[in-house]
Amino acid sequence: MASSPDTNGSPVDRTPRSIAVLADPWARRPVALNGPLERTAVDPATLGFVTGLLGLGAAFILFQFFVTPVVLVVQIVLAEGGMASLSSMNDPTRLLDLYTRELIVSNSVGQVLGLAVPALLAARLHARQWLSYLRIRGVDSRFLLLAGIGVLGLQPVVQWLAQLNQALPMPEGIRMLEESQLQMIQKVLESNLGLGFNVTMLALVPALCEEILFRGYAQRQFERAAGAGGGILLSGVLFGLYHLRPSQVLPLAVIGIFLAYLTWRTGSLWPAVLVHLLHNGIAVVAAHLAQRRPELDMESLEGMSLPWYVVLGGFVIVGGVLYVLNPLARRLQSSE
Repeated sequence: MASSPDTNGSPVDRTPRSIAVLADPWARRPVALNGPLERTAVDPATLGFVTGLLGLGAAFILFQFFVTPVVLVVQIVLAEGGMASLSSMNDPTRLLDLYTRELIVSNSVGQVLGLAVPALLAARLHARQWLSYLRIRGVDSRFLLLAGIGVLGLQPVVQWLAQLNQALPMPEGIRMLEESQLQMIQKVLESNLGLGFNVTMLALVPALCEEILFRGYAQRQFERAAGAGGGILLSGVLFGLYHLRPSQVLPLAVIGIFLAYLTWRTGSLWPAVLVHLLHNGIAVVAAHLAQRRPELDMESLEGMSLPWYVVLGGFVIVGGVLYVLNPLARRLQSSE
């Protein structure tokens, strides 16, 4: 097999038949880039960057403006038996009060059909081995254990970063918009739909769908364009921007970078999915428990100051996880 790196030194080999092969040290066999999109004359770096951005943009538009609204409309019409009930959609507060369950269900269906499914289909346009392309493969249980421990350290670090982010100057209009978003989230979490339902819809579904899109497809494309480091940073920062909460961009970007590094270092999507699930699940459970204490709400929980030694302890835990994970990953890679 003849090797020929692309212009950015990305790990791409070429066979004598000029079929590119993605050099993935975790793959049991080379991932041939034999999909329709790989037959273009565009160089691999440009192709990776453009398709990564287009994939994220198209998925966002499909999720936010097509699938989710359509599913919501269908649910309301079926529940009320007519189109007249759609008048409530002009009033977000009334819509949230009357159709909380429908809003959550439509959001989850939108994530599946608007984020995850397009990412799966896009991967098939690059490689027939689309599962391996997206790093959807088995993983050593020690990686999952380390990822779970990392979540514990991540919580105080993320909260501290959120407070730093909120201290930055921001237009009043954006702050009011985010406050209304927070109130909507709080309303959903305080609904009587059950903890299991909320954890499934607000933690499990986003963990799977967002990871398939960001760490599965987008990160792979950005790695092909800018190498491992560039792919990790790009997918992480864009993950922070994707949620459209300027006061949370910094902590969300750090979470995204951590998830991206886990995916690259372990060669599997599952550690990132686990961290994402646990992180969101902790927030859902905390909001559920806060309902029993009327003096607490989501805003006060998010703004709660932590002692410096708790934040430092979080950094130590995350650093310790990375310190143990790196040599373990190298040993397992060399034994493949």
